[in-house]
Amino acid sequence: MPLQQITNKVIEVAKQAGDFIRQERKSFNADRIEYKGLNDLVSYVDKTAERIIVAGLEVILPEAGFITEENTRTNVGERYNWIIDPLDGTTNFIHGVPSFSVSIALKEYDELVVGVVYEINLDECFYAWKGAPAYLNGTEIKVSKTPTIASSLIATGFPYYDFTKQPQYIELFSHLMKNSHGLRRLGSAAVDLVYTAAGRFDAFYEYNLNAWDVAAGIVIVRQAGGQIVNFKGGDEVLDTRELLATNGKLTAEMLTEIQKYFK
Repeated sequence: MPLQQITNKVIEVAKQAGDFIRQERKSFNADRIEYKGLNDLVSYVDKTAERIIVAGLEVILPEAGFITEENTRTNVGERYNWIIDPLDGTTNFIHGVPSFSVSIALKEYDELVVGVVYEINLDECFYAWKGAPAYLNGTEIKVSKTPTIASSLIATGFPYYDFTKQPQYIELFSHLMKNSHGLRRLGSAAVDLVYTAAGRFDAFYEYNLNAWDVAAGIVIVRQAGGQIVNFKGGDEVLDTRELLATNGKLTAEMLTEIQKYFK
């Protein structure tokens, strides 16, 4: 099946899960929160949304395996694997803060080839596939042309359970805060990435990320003309769990600043 056709079907699945999440938010009871770890929250909404997504994706590519945040399906495929975050921004969802998303990526062997991120509250669906532009609700998107940190708006994510690198993070944050147009923390790495792809942010950086947080957004940023690297400047970000996304023009300058603090 062509990647474009696969992407169109994934969009339908993402929106189906998003509709469920949107409806559940209206009557969500915080008493149903579970803890996977320190400040690592989950609810029946995440798990049910993931089951909806898995069921839909199984029809599209029956031979594909799954890498899922909530472990509702964990079989690994030989050629294809779906990488799924059914609700990226769970803490926002639980507290009623309107920035959370569905994130679905397809990996063929070692290459990410499809990415779909559906921001539920604004009904914005970002998507891309290998060899094509990136899109938002059918309109092509591209990264910004901002040339320097001094003229940029930067997104990041705060550490919430692994605080071993917190001092370095705070020092870098402080520097960027003083030398840019500002920093933003939305609470959904998937949204941070697609906003970078759309030129709303000029760069995004975070550490201690999981594959399901970023896989779909990586595809979209790259196809929108952006660049994805780890904190050392290498291409591997899923295993290193460090990610810098930029419009391409800011990569060298951002890496220079990051590497002052993250050795």
